This record gives sequence, C-alpha cells and structure tokens, in this order.
Amino acid sequence: MKITPLFATALLVLTISGMLVSGCQSGDSQFTVAVIPDTQNMVDFKHQKAAGFALDAAELFIAEMQYIANNTVSNGGDIAFVASVGDVWQHQTLAIDPDHSARGFKVIDNAIFAQEILVTDQTTKVEMPKALEGYQLIAATGIPFGVAPGNHDYDAMWSDSSHVPDYTRIKELLSPEGKLTRYDPDVLGMLHIGGLTNFTSVFGAHTAFFKDKPWYVSSFNNGADSAQLFSAGGYTFLNIALEMQASDEVLAWAQSVIDEHAGLPTLITTHDYINQHGERSPGAIIDLKRVDPEAHNSAEELWADFIRGNDQIFMVLCGHQHGQALRIDRNAANNEVYQVLADYQDRGQAGLDAGQPRTDDGRIYALGDGWFRLMQFDTAPAVPTVKVSTYSSHYNVLSDDLAEYAAWYKAGEQPDMTDEQFREADSYTIALRDFKARFGEPRFAFSLTGWLDSATQ
Repeated sequence: MKITPLFATALLVLTISGMLVSGCQSGDSQFTVAVIPDTQNMVDFKHQKAAGFALDAAELFIAEMQYIANNTVSNGGDIAFVASVGDVWQHQTLAIDPDHSARGFKVIDNAIFAQEILVTDQTTKVEMPKALEGYQLIAATGIPFGVAPGNHDYDAMWSDSSHVPDYTRIKELLSPEGKLTRYDPDVLGMLHIGGLTNFTSVFGAHTAFFKDKPWYVSSFNNGADSAQLFSAGGYTFLNIALEMQASDEVLAWAQSVIDEHAGLPTLITTHDYINQHGERSPGAIIDLKRVDPEAHNSAEELWADFIRGNDQIFMVLCGHQHGQALRIDRNAANNEVYQVLADYQDRGQAGLDAGQPRTDDGRIYALGDGWFRLMQFDTAPAVPTVKVSTYSSHYNVLSDDLAEYAAWYKAGEQPDMTDEQFREADSYTIALRDFKARFGEPRFAFSLTGWLDSATQ
C-alpha cells in the first residue's frame, strides 16, 4: 500500500488524539456480564467431605469461578464484568452484632430456625477462605468485578425478640407429609442481621481486590457498598453494589456516585429485590425493613425513591429469593428498567449424583450445582440486545441443552410453570428498546493495526 502525505497526516492525527469512531472490528459490540448468584451452600463447611458429606461441594464453587476466569476478555473470552449478588458464604460468627445490641435489639431462642442460625468458627476457618480463593481467580484476570453482601455474609443473624414464634400454630403451615408449605412471620418469627466486618475483611475497599484499582471508583461503609466502571461494547458502564435493603445513608452515597458519573448506563447489584414471581416483595421471615425500619428501605422504596428517578439506571440484578424472574417497569422518564433475579442455591442434583442421601424428611441437600448467569450484550443492532443464558460449570451445559433441567429443578423453584415456561425463564433475550436513545451510539476505540490491515487488503 502506498501511503500518501494526506493519509499519513490523517493517521498521525488519529493516533495523537486517540479519537473514538463509530465503527468496530468483528465482535467488539458483543460482551458478557457474568452474574454469580448465591453460592453459600457450595462453600458451607457442612457440605464437604471433612464433615462427612459425599463430595466437596466447594469444588463446584471453585469450578464455577475458574470457568468465569477462563472466559474473561483478558483470557480470550468475552466476559467483561462479574457481578455477585451476595450470600457468598453460609454462616455467622456472632450471635448479635454490637451495633444492634447497643440499639436494644435482642436475640431469642427459636427452634424453627435452628438450621438457619449457626455461630461457628468454621466461617472464618473454612467458608471465608474458600470464598477468597474463588474470587482471587477472578481478580487474577484483571477485569472489574463487584460483590454485594447477602444476609448470610453479615456477622450475625438471629431470631429477633420483636417477633416471637407461636409454636401452637405450626401445624397450620404444614402439609400432610409434615413439610412447611408457607412462611408466616406471625407463626415462625423473624430473622434479622447485622455487622459487616467479615464481609469487608474479604471485599472491603482496602483489600487487594480493590485498593488502587482505577475501575473501583467509590465505596461506602468500608466497602460494604461499592461502585465499579467497566468498558465494553462501545460504552463505559457503571455498576453500584448495594447492601441488602439499603439505608437512606447508603442511597445518598449511591446518588452521589451517579451524579459524579452522570449519563453512564448503570447497573444496580443488590441481594434482595424481586422474588420468583417478579414482585418487589421481601421474603416473609427476612424482612429487614419490617424489623428495623430506621435502617432499611424496602425494594418498593428503593424503586420509588432511587431507581425510578435515575434514568441512567437501566438494569437491576439480584438473588436471595430462590428461583428466577424478569420484571420490566418504566421509570420516571418513561424508559425501561430490567430487573433480573437469579438464585440457584437450592439445586442439589450434584449431591444425589455423588451418593449423598436425602435428609430425614426427604429433602435434597441444597448446593447450587454450579449454576450461574451469563448475560451477553450486543450493542451493534439498532435495538441492542441481552441474551440471557444459564450455565452449570459442574455439568458443563447450558440449561437449554440439559434434557433433565425441568425434572431436576422446576418443582423446587417454579412449580406452577410448565416445563417450557421454566426453560424460557432461564434462557431468553431482552431487547434494550430505548438504550441508544438514552446513551447514544456506541463509540469503539480506534484500532490503528486493524485499520491498516484492512486498508492494505
């Protein structure tokens, strides 16, 4: 190719200015956000061979994290960001945290929640180190990631004295087989949580994961809440990871982050937001707003007071409530907000495969089976899309390609769905109908090498 003076000048100007152009090489418009749902049952110390379990369930967790790491953009894949919705580990280290104790909250005995509440040093000896090991795999790739705390990640979880269980009414909630059919806090009592020292010791702003990382742009409460930037598909995105049912102070901080990064397409990652029916409704027995209204906002309040009025928030990711759901609402600017639930913690086929017997009352031990979400964005079309798929690193299969998918999991998550509906709930495409009207056309980094290669052909 003969380079004319005019062409050479154009190359120099483009090189010096770092100009961004509306064009790209093949594949630049596509990228994936990996969403890690509740992993606590895989790292649970009771679900390891050392505790007499049939397999080391932590190996499922590590395999999941390794798969994600192997498929990041830095390793030749297309995963550009990882969002964790919390419940990273299972157990607590305190009966009640000092702050709630000082505010007058009290712990009561509750036999109903005996399996839910366990204060143990195995949290710091087994579960937290395994979580650290898994996230180090992600960190080693160099890509941005964010982690929101779930209720199991708090230092303490207890049955609160403001809601005393009524053991005389338990039979009202049981099936003829003796299984609990619904959760009624007036009968069962209520759980509450507090303290994030454990969580911030692993995921705090001061840790090697985030300290001095240019993409980790803000934090609050020592990193219990955090904000990250990532660039992909011709846009720079903002992710804000929030505490569970976040307080007014947390939301004020989050608003300041949005104000500082005005106009960026923004995701909110939080633990508890919508349930498996797509309702912005908390779990019956873990309703932080109900137990402690001064320190928490409900999901509806989060929507009305924060998300709805911030037009740059286009997506909310959550877990906590077992199953999957997609809800789409229009915000104050009449643009769509996509609210996505994924939580596979109850899945336990891997235990059955390994020969783990069922519980005494016939239940499968919940593990998670290595399932997580892959959300592949494509910003090239006039209407960008997000292809949502669900993958198990343990079974090495997409949900669409597993013949037993509904047979294994539907009854425990979406019993009222047909098999086809259940499959579709974990494999679908979102049309981002107003994305470009809100955020403009994608701007791809100019590649001098790519241009010269194509120009000389």
